[in-house]
Amino acid sequence: MTSQPYDGPILEIERLSISFFTRLREIPAVMDFSCTIMPGEAMGLVGESGCGKSTVALGVMQDLGGNGRIVSGSIKFKGRELTEMSQHELRKIRGSEIAMIYQEPMASLNPAMKVGKQLIEVPMIHQGASRSNAHELALQVVTDVKLPDPERIMTAYPHQLSGGQQQRIVIAMALMSKPSLLILDEPTTALDVTVEAGIVELVKDLGTKYGTSMLFISHNLGLIPGTCDRLCVMYSGEAVERGSITDVFDEMRHPYTQALFRSIPLPGADKNASPLIAIPGNFPLPHERPPGCNFGPRCDYFEKGRCDAQDIPMTTVPGSDRHQTRCIRHREIDWTEPPKARKIFEKTEPGEVVLRLDNLKKYYEVSANSMFGSGGQKVVKANETLSLEARESETLAIVGESGCGKSTFAKVLMGLETATSGRILLYDQEIQSTPIEERATDTVSGLQMVFQNPFDTLNPSSTVGRQIIRALEIFGEGSSDAERSERMLELLDLVKLPREFAGRMPRQLSGGQKQRVGIARAFAGGAKIVVADEPVSALDVSVQAAVADLLMEIQRQNKTTLLFISHDLSIVRYLADRVLVMYLGHVVEIGSTDRVFSPPYHPYTEALLSAVPIADTRVRKRSIVLEGGIPSAMDPPPGCPFQTRCRWKSRVPGNLCETQVPPMVRMAAGHDVKCHLSAEEFASMEPVIEIVAR
Repeated sequence: MTSQPYDGPILEIERLSISFFTRLREIPAVMDFSCTIMPGEAMGLVGESGCGKSTVALGVMQDLGGNGRIVSGSIKFKGRELTEMSQHELRKIRGSEIAMIYQEPMASLNPAMKVGKQLIEVPMIHQGASRSNAHELALQVVTDVKLPDPERIMTAYPHQLSGGQQQRIVIAMALMSKPSLLILDEPTTALDVTVEAGIVELVKDLGTKYGTSMLFISHNLGLIPGTCDRLCVMYSGEAVERGSITDVFDEMRHPYTQALFRSIPLPGADKNASPLIAIPGNFPLPHERPPGCNFGPRCDYFEKGRCDAQDIPMTTVPGSDRHQTRCIRHREIDWTEPPKARKIFEKTEPGEVVLRLDNLKKYYEVSANSMFGSGGQKVVKANETLSLEARESETLAIVGESGCGKSTFAKVLMGLETATSGRILLYDQEIQSTPIEERATDTVSGLQMVFQNPFDTLNPSSTVGRQIIRALEIFGEGSSDAERSERMLELLDLVKLPREFAGRMPRQLSGGQKQRVGIARAFAGGAKIVVADEPVSALDVSVQAAVADLLMEIQRQNKTTLLFISHDLSIVRYLADRVLVMYLGHVVEIGSTDRVFSPPYHPYTEALLSAVPIADTRVRKRSIVLEGGIPSAMDPPPGCPFQTRCRWKSRVPGNLCETQVPPMVRMAAGHDVKCHLSAEEFASMEPVIEIVAR
């Protein structure tokens, strides 16, 4: 059944409340939620984890599981009430008229079936199409989602595709029956920033081509301006603000929306002059919500006896009939007043060089078998001639896509792997060939790591305090249990956790709190160099600000050297003093943050900057979408590692890019780029990101 043209609202949600029922209690997940999506319109739905975004989507799909129930309210699709439809009617609509794309593409693909067969099933089941017509349509849609060699892709199994290609296949599958409504639940969260940019561009183009209405769920405000017409902000189960993109971004009228924007790094943010402001307090659990305004306990404008005296309804903001807020004081607040809570810090000057890498290489030998090709040994070149210096009190960011060698570099530095060749000098002591179990205790305690996922790094059966004390014991800190217990409490103070958390188990902590415990443990031995491997990527934006602020505060106190591994260039621009860009094991650019973020760029850095999602309507970006993925480190291209994806390659005379690895070229003092482009070509580069004055 192909969707028919319809000129009324595609989706109308009115006063929707959804609860989950456990043996102990009813847990209200969504309350009094309303939104309307018109034909061809894209609505963004943003908020922190646990705010109810995905529950709204599952409510629309009528897929709330055994213990989820719509308690009150209405969900109308093209004027028809979804909550009153039979299972048979819902099956006819799901997949054909309403399609959903999930965060993890492999959850939607059958690993034992070829991609083409999975795509062909959609029109055959939903539209009764013949196999030949379905195959033709599948080929067309695979072409539409800009996948190379559609015929080959159709005969591949899902595991033979990259994460970005898998997500494009899932999008193709969702669009096969030309649905009227497409729900996208965090479709780019697990993807690299360059792949994310391609997917966002694709979603926008296909929405226009097919005239599909979209509900785009994300925690990343930067993705919204480029994809959506309107925006709904959720907090703790409620919609707190709705409006057009310019209404919500430029004329926000809810304290939570304002607090969200103050906690994300926008262009111009400075960690010393204008540090981010984390939202105070914690997100309330569903059964512990406060009376009145859910955001009240964390709000700068809270008024006792008024904000907590009644349920707060959504009200229209004067001057815009489609801009609404759930704030009782929105007419009284001066929204242009600068924040009072912001502190200003003196810029810390970097000290002596504490870490030096000279031509570091890390190769892995793998046995070539049926998976890798013909017989013999193959070499994976994970790191190629890495050279860098890091100074005391400095933050050096290491950026690049998955597979570029960032984490391999961290493993070699930490002693989890040993180098193939080259040198690592830690305070003039060579450590490149010494595995961690053979390193001196003071070397191990002085060089520590904060990992990406705080959920995986804590022992679930041991209290927070015991885990920190265990680190103190290993590092030989303290001469007695009493001394170590006191030091553990001081470390909890350092990471701004209440001392009573010492007796808590990890399961009783939020993600941000667990990450703070990981940081406390890293500093248990007085670490002087900390490798932070994507330390905030698994956290909500408001928690990211608090953790980033904490790392900076500890750095100022302890003169720590921070090696910050990330693919998020927004947080890198805010935190880092210098930036090192990696591609396929090579350092392709290194320099001060200001220089790396301004032209001239390495062509890869230029594409990375273009892909950065920025939550600011004043920003104009040039769109540079990289085609293809990073080549295999086992079979790298000859010459320049980036030449297979470079849009500037045609400007280099001859076949230099295909035959010779470029030299490092000095752009300015402390700014080097590995590229064959001439000085004239570099001089012609224009800024990727510009702020347009209004």
